[in-house]
Amino acid sequence: MARRTRPWLMLAVALASGGLAALLAMRYLQQRTTPLSAQPIRSNMVVAARPLPVGTILADQHVKTIEWTGGSLPLGYIGNPQDVVGRGLISDLQENEPLLESKLAPKGAGGGLPIIINEGKRALTMRVNEVSGVAGFVTPNTRVDVLLTMENQNTGGEQATRIIMQDMRVLAAGQSIQPDKEGKPRSVPVVTFLVTPEQAETLALAVQQGSIQLALRNQLDTTEVKTSGTRRSALMRGPGGAAPSRRTASRSAPVPAPAPQSQVVEVYRGGVRTLMRF
Repeated sequence: MARRTRPWLMLAVALASGGLAALLAMRYLQQRTTPLSAQPIRSNMVVAARPLPVGTILADQHVKTIEWTGGSLPLGYIGNPQDVVGRGLISDLQENEPLLESKLAPKGAGGGLPIIINEGKRALTMRVNEVSGVAGFVTPNTRVDVLLTMENQNTGGEQATRIIMQDMRVLAAGQSIQPDKEGKPRSVPVVTFLVTPEQAETLALAVQQGSIQLALRNQLDTTEVKTSGTRRSALMRGPGGAAPSRRTASRSAPVPAPAPQSQVVEVYRGGVRTLMRF
């Protein structure tokens, strides 16, 4: 009887040992993984209460505070609404977008166009018409090339056109510093460019010396091209810009007229042969 119960006893001991080992292993793993689960970060964050355009001076109704719960906080976030009220926006904001220090002008800088002028740059305004303004498609934040047409003193006062500035950023069109959301053209009397001091001098002189034309370019096309300009006389040139060559008729020496051919006749008189040429 004892021999029969011994295998069952050993099986029961083995099962108990296995269950105990599994329980101990599970507790060990739980103790190792528990420290890895970090508590989420909770903090207040100031966000935009509605879409806000660049240049806006923030007021209480423009912002709201939310509770941020996450693993990390955005760099430069602001948690107190009073730290943003009265400051200007230097970039557009969408609803519920966090207000970061990198998107705000310094305190006391105000709003509008001046705060979006980069350090070392200038804003220069020039008058345009329907043609030079590319039919109203030159709007804020577009890029253009500036063409100058004037008399070229190096070619005897002949009219010439050349690109004098490339990839110029438009800051404002008329009084607006925001592009039309629908992308519709809008006729404006003046356009304001973001330029360096040297470019401002060049553009101011060009407006006084000749006619200015703007050429709209793709926002992603920033490649500078090399051109030599064109002159009025080049408009009538042939393919490749080469002027048609003048062909002078070659004079050849006159060909002398062929000498008239003579005929020879044989004449026999008294048995004497005589040649007569006619």
